[in-house]
Amino acid sequence: MAQAADAARTVIMTVDDDPGVSRAVARDLRRRYGESYRIVRAESGESALDALRELKLRGDQVAVLLADYRMPQMNGIEFLEQALDVYPGARRVLLTAYADTNAAIDAINVVDLDHYLLKPWDPPEEKLYPVLDDLLEAWRCSDQRAVPSTKVVGHRWSARSSDVREFLARNQVPYRWYSADEPEGRRLLAAAGADGQRLPLVVTPDGTPLLEPEAPELAARVGLATTPTADFYDLVVIGGGPAGLGAAVYGASEGLRTVLVERSATGGQAGQSSRIENYLGFPDGVSGAQLTDRARRQAGKFGAEVLTAREVTGLEANGAARTVRFSDGSAIAAHSVILATGVSYRQLDAPGADDLSGCGVYYGSALTEAASCQGHDVYIVGGANSAGQAAMYLARGAKSVTLLVRGPSLTASMSYYLIQQINEAPNITVRCGTVVDAVHGPDHLEQLTLRDVESGQSELVDAQWLFVFIGAAPLTDWLDGTVLRDANGFILAGPDLTPDGRPPEDWELDRPPYHLETNIPGVFVAGDARAESAKRVASAVGEGAMAVMLVHRYLEQS
Repeated sequence: MAQAADAARTVIMTVDDDPGVSRAVARDLRRRYGESYRIVRAESGESALDALRELKLRGDQVAVLLADYRMPQMNGIEFLEQALDVYPGARRVLLTAYADTNAAIDAINVVDLDHYLLKPWDPPEEKLYPVLDDLLEAWRCSDQRAVPSTKVVGHRWSARSSDVREFLARNQVPYRWYSADEPEGRRLLAAAGADGQRLPLVVTPDGTPLLEPEAPELAARVGLATTPTADFYDLVVIGGGPAGLGAAVYGASEGLRTVLVERSATGGQAGQSSRIENYLGFPDGVSGAQLTDRARRQAGKFGAEVLTAREVTGLEANGAARTVRFSDGSAIAAHSVILATGVSYRQLDAPGADDLSGCGVYYGSALTEAASCQGHDVYIVGGANSAGQAAMYLARGAKSVTLLVRGPSLTASMSYYLIQQINEAPNITVRCGTVVDAVHGPDHLEQLTLRDVESGQSELVDAQWLFVFIGAAPLTDWLDGTVLRDANGFILAGPDLTPDGRPPEDWELDRPPYHLETNIPGVFVAGDARAESAKRVASAVGEGAMAVMLVHRYLEQS
């Protein structure tokens, strides 16, 4: 009796140009193995190779290949030799006539043939099944488990490959990484018919190959929601960081039809944090990814929609409706809007930094790169909590971590508990009063020019890894001319709109703006994008919840 396959979609393939023989082989295989394996038959070597490439892209496993020796255009040995490039772990069997026995014996050395069977194989109980039982058992004992995840093939020092990996990781999409220079990477490229000139190649779980995919296409193909299910909502939340997720959870749980729109990945800057240790209720700390995943699932539990890879480009007040416009020209409307767009890390203003972004220079923690830093010297620019958390995380495997801080100390911008941890870490060095003057490397980072702020003295150091956490720039340019902002781009709300006790000039209601309400009634702001906000995860979540309370008050009085 056949044993169960390691994976439900594991394949046994038979190839024979004689339709009668092909059907007979497949019939006997299905009778014995059909419940546990998928039997695939082909009537030429070329069609069999096409089928194998398609199986490879879908992530299916092939346990055994049975090929007839005498086939036109491509004989069985030639087929098995090429199939070896696609599925090197599959067991290989040649079907031969008695006159071709010598060719079969020679094939043992050419294609590492596992067995040859003489035709006819009747009765299969004696001549076919015992052989296949042994081969299947040997295959099961080898490490040939299926990988039902997204596959990414790219170059190690490629900005676009880095972006795709970071996008998948931050959106909690399982994937496997393959270098285009490694055998399996080359096999996947060949199976997709790609020459490796355009990378990365992303192979989705259903086997669809995508070359250099943009975020919206990639999101849709890997199962992330990108399209709203309705045209009108009670509440649109723009931004999926802690403030946005908090607003989505509280809005949906309190009966508002809620949709959250995120341009990249939920979690924002907090979602990239390796460990948050001062968030209420997590005495042992929690990673940004864990906190984000729980919040997103919680929002979904209450019925909130979460749209990923959708960029908002406009906001309009049309009577009682608030219209949100997307970059693709589409739009949705709602009774109310919460702006929780957060902030982004400022770009490093140093020659060479832009050219090597994603090729050794990374903004944020880039957790997907952490494993590659093992045993290397790592540099981090920044002196706030995000930089400190990244330093502690990377120090676990890096040879050394050097924290470059422009100011005279860490105390002005970093939490006390993090400073203590950094001081106690043996492989972390803090260099205060130091900036990066230049970034060097032909196609990836190789060296940094560091400058002492006080003395002006420069130093050239070898470096392959530079993580940048310098300042916060609000993501609010798209609101220019619509929502009032301060000189730095942060959104003004509540009391900040009425410094002299009078509402803004275009304010039409007979009440002043609510605490988190902008100059547009029914449009609120929460989190880091708000002027004078605390820039902490807990305060952002709290503001998201408070904004929902104010939305209810607004809707009741509208």
